[in-house]
Amino acid sequence: MIRVLLVDDQPLIRSGFRALLDLEDDIEVVAEAGDGEEGLALIKDHLPHVALIDIQMPVMDGIEATRRIAADPTLAGVHVVMLTNYGMDEYVFEALRAGAAGFLVKDIVPEDLLHAVRVAARGDALLAPSITRKLIHRYVAQPPPASSAALEELTSREREAVALAARGLSNDQIADHMVISPMTAKTHINRAMTKLHARDRAQLVVLAYESGLVAPRNG
Repeated sequence: MIRVLLVDDQPLIRSGFRALLDLEDDIEVVAEAGDGEEGLALIKDHLPHVALIDIQMPVMDGIEATRRIAADPTLAGVHVVMLTNYGMDEYVFEALRAGAAGFLVKDIVPEDLLHAVRVAARGDALLAPSITRKLIHRYVAQPPPASSAALEELTSREREAVALAARGLSNDQIADHMVISPMTAKTHINRAMTKLHARDRAQLVVLAYESGLVAPRNG
């Protein structure tokens, strides 16, 4: 059973998401909150697999709540998905850097919401290739210099797998590209995350661009 916690200051949004999620046999909404501070407390109490958190809220915003979740070792199993009204607003990349696994626009269709929750619960990033390109072009097309020293710990195959993940490829697609099994691709990614101290796949993608392992493409 996938345990989900909702954090949004709009009761209508929370009730709508809850109604959709509660219809599924494999998903359970364990609690909901109206601001980041309350949400953080409930997350510590309930330890959900997925926390759907609004970016902009009173008392404590979603980015700060995510940052605190990522910094707490006891919450390592909580995957944060940010909720936004606008999709490409200026907070999205900051949210990913804070530790979010991805983001959703609030007017998402029900099928995509359910898919996103299941994807996040298994630890994958909610970063489709098109979203990745937009984020990179808008926020890190000209990033500040970042150290690539950490990448020296990776093997050549691990670097290749990380670069492909940064392009938005799934483990199965990485496996096809590298001519290896999906399990081996997953192992390369997991080892890279451990070596680079990345909380999840989304942070691995951000690091790949900031370190220069992958360069933003034009177009």
